[in-house]
Amino acid sequence: MKAELFVEGKTYPLDLVVGTEGEKAIDISNLRETAGLISYDPGYQNTGVCKSSITFVDGEKGLLRYRGIPIEELAGTVDFVTAAYLLIYGEIPDSAQRENFRILLTEHSMLHEDMLHHFVALPLRAHPMAILSTMVSAFAIYYPGYYVDDMSEDIFRVMAARLISKIRTIAAFSYKKSVGEPFVYPRGDLSYCDNFLSMMFSSPVKPFEMDADKAKLLNLLLTLHADHEQNCSTSTVRLVGSSKVNLYSSVCAGINALWGPLHGGANQKVIEMLEGIRDEGIPVEAVIERAKDRTKAFRLYGFGHRVYKHYDPRAAILKRACRDYLKDRKVRDPLLAIALELEEAALADDYFVERKLYPNVDFYSGILYREIGIPTDMFTVMFTIGRMPGWIAQWKEMHDTKPFKIGRPRQIYVGQGRRGLGSTPGSRTDGSGGIGDGA
Repeated sequence: MKAELFVEGKTYPLDLVVGTEGEKAIDISNLRETAGLISYDPGYQNTGVCKSSITFVDGEKGLLRYRGIPIEELAGTVDFVTAAYLLIYGEIPDSAQRENFRILLTEHSMLHEDMLHHFVALPLRAHPMAILSTMVSAFAIYYPGYYVDDMSEDIFRVMAARLISKIRTIAAFSYKKSVGEPFVYPRGDLSYCDNFLSMMFSSPVKPFEMDADKAKLLNLLLTLHADHEQNCSTSTVRLVGSSKVNLYSSVCAGINALWGPLHGGANQKVIEMLEGIRDEGIPVEAVIERAKDRTKAFRLYGFGHRVYKHYDPRAAILKRACRDYLKDRKVRDPLLAIALELEEAALADDYFVERKLYPNVDFYSGILYREIGIPTDMFTVMFTIGRMPGWIAQWKEMHDTKPFKIGRPRQIYVGQGRRGLGSTPGSRTDGSGGIGDGA
């Protein structure tokens, strides 16, 4: 299949690339060489940077699949460890594969003891995401020698397990540091999520109490966060990794990208917004009007998505989980009541309907993290724990793709033309005149 580009009286044939689900893309990879042209696409909204077999998203239909399996079938059915294996290795593990993966995660759950000195030196009020990125960056120091060119499959498996397992240990330690409590080490007899909850909430005076409902909820949340195609942080991992830097440094870049309030930090913003509405007693109708008024600084966080022009399937799952969990616990959360009322009002308003603004994954996830006991400033950390398998899978897929190319976007230069070293600001020395011309 071909497409044709007509520019200044010339025709340039372009190949069409067709995906498994019928998506079509125009291949412009050689356009600069053949026509001296590049595409201009701020924010990469219409640019496909890779071919991938990991995650499929159809924003118009509200579809999300991991390795072909709908998220509705996975979330709440398999645990996070199984979902992680699926994303990285392509298939649901059989019993032997899952056990081997579990053993790897257990073996690599401990931090190098020397890394504890980093925690001691950190300021008490350091943000958990800053701690997380600092510690992951340090992996290249404490676990050196794992680079792309000499990386065997066995080495990759260890690196992947190390990141997935240790990230929860770092997260729990950063929380303990913030509240001034002693670190709680991981246990080999607990599941992935139980282990994390134990490290977070155990103390010498309060032993960990198993809570199957909270562990199930955490598995659900982490699975829903595990991958989401070429978002800001994932494409950052790919771009940084394309320099052939090690996996740890690539993931560290992803962590910092995820930190932003327009990305992984949005669920924290949602909770802060809902708390503000509650504390000020603002009627929902007034909130909706504020959100529509572009002269106001107020923003309705958790609504709208760059890709989804339909209800985010992850938000639908979390909305149902909120209701079920709180109902089973006989708990009434005023923030959930506000969120549900906001959603109902927004989806009945022409402004939101016409712009296809629906709740996204961030709108309800923070409410559930609060119920588990996770502090608000750690919401993005939880997102990071969940997203780790996706980043690893995407990094591996990129390095397995041939031919391998370093990422190198182009630009349209709009600065001053050539000028001399001593020229006055704004003057031009390209023969087209200078200051005062045309007076």
